[in-house]
Amino acid sequence: MNMVLTAVLAVFLVGCGSASASVPVAQRGQGQPYEIVGSEVWDVPDPVSGRGYQVFVNLPASYAKDPARRYPVLYVTDADYAFPVLRQVGRRLGSSVQEFILVGVSYAVGEEGTTSRRRDYTPTALGAADAPDGAVHGGGAAHAAYLRDQVLPFVAQRFRTDETRRLFLGHSYGALLGTQILFSDPALFSGYVLGSPSYWYDDHVMDRMERESAQTLRDMPATVYFYIGEYEAKKVGNPRYLQDDDMVEDARRMERTLRARKYPSLKLRLDVLNDEDHLTVAPRGFTLGLKHLLPGPSKTDP
Repeated sequence: MNMVLTAVLAVFLVGCGSASASVPVAQRGQGQPYEIVGSEVWDVPDPVSGRGYQVFVNLPASYAKDPARRYPVLYVTDADYAFPVLRQVGRRLGSSVQEFILVGVSYAVGEEGTTSRRRDYTPTALGAADAPDGAVHGGGAAHAAYLRDQVLPFVAQRFRTDETRRLFLGHSYGALLGTQILFSDPALFSGYVLGSPSYWYDDHVMDRMERESAQTLRDMPATVYFYIGEYEAKKVGNPRYLQDDDMVEDARRMERTLRARKYPSLKLRLDVLNDEDHLTVAPRGFTLGLKHLLPGPSKTDP
């Protein structure tokens, strides 16, 4: 897989080389794009919308050596950023997390990321006030159906996934999509990492969707990990905090509401991460989310 890593990613990965037990592979020189060694790219178009999408796949180090083993599989949105970060986070955590198959779902081929994610990750057509004229929102249900009907079967047929441990990770609008799936089809994934969810969207439409789902749902058979940055709270006049929305309180309210439903199989945790904002919190949230959903063996285990 060829990708130009962002400056944020380059800074984040400094010093991570020692975390991998694999033999380093030389990159192609003479100005060629940086290659994420061991990754794969597959075209998985959406026959309903006619749009092209790709999935990026990274297999665990033991995959080829243990042909009978099946692995948990983690699906991530905003894959241009999240896929390479999560790959390196997983490698750095080593045995403190279980090995997993990582699958990143791309933006629509040929579209800008902001255009694709506005449409595909949001639940209703009423977008943010600062969205440009003509921006399309509200394709979350259609994109969830694409994941269910195209991406998940594609991956399950080609790789040794443990389909009882199918996980989802999304940040911001990606967490909106994950929440929409949690309310409409919670068993589609056994675990969810919902990072800095944009629950302010469309006048807190997710609160209304939650109430509607509670009328018919009898259980949410999933483990849900919320993370959000300390500075995503609202403190007017303090530039380190938000000035219009209180995303921390929104996430806490959602956690309280879901706990109050007393779904028998639902497990919840929310962490407010100190000294983090909406732009800085993701790598730390990814790390904690992996450790929460895929904990490795304890030091006391043989």
